[in-house]
Amino acid sequence: MTREYAPIRARALEPGATYQQPVLAPPRSLREDDPAVEAMTDFRRVRVVTVPPDVTMEYSYQRMKYNGVRLLLVVDEQNRVLGLITSTDVEGEAPLRVIHDRGIRRDEILVCDVMTPSERIEVLDIAEVERAQVGNVVATFKATGRRHALVVDCGEQCRECVRGLFSATQVGRQLGIEIQTSEVARNFAQLESLLGH
Repeated sequence: MTREYAPIRARALEPGATYQQPVLAPPRSLREDDPAVEAMTDFRRVRVVTVPPDVTMEYSYQRMKYNGVRLLLVVDEQNRVLGLITSTDVEGEAPLRVIHDRGIRRDEILVCDVMTPSERIEVLDIAEVERAQVGNVVATFKATGRRHALVVDCGEQCRECVRGLFSATQVGRQLGIEIQTSEVARNFAQLESLLGH
């Protein structure tokens, strides 16, 4: 015996309709002795923002701004990670080097021209992260001089899979401190040497 259901009444979409965005709770405050996973952006819960390698660098930067992120994974059609691009890659000296070396305009630079290729990406294993504290993440940022750290796990068929991300900006905000890394200083030094100051 099956129950009969009446259809839900449909109507036309109103002109000028927008769409709902998820309301994300602000990240909670953390202490350095809290578990590190509490500071990680977990891609099982938050959708990672990606970009193909053959689009312009400017497009990737607009995508970062639109999504409120400072790092995009660069992926191919099969979602294999080819590299990553950060706002520092776009705003730093890499575009100036490409313009100088190849004689092209800034708006012609592609993501693949300035991204960090996958073979140069250092990652943290989720098993290590699960045993660590937030203070260990801060120490990692300072030791590597980087503003981001990717976390990997064993995905389908035990193929390595990017599971999450630590952002120095986000972790600092949650701790109520500014995390200083040598990346910014190193980039300014590189820029000054490139400009001949």
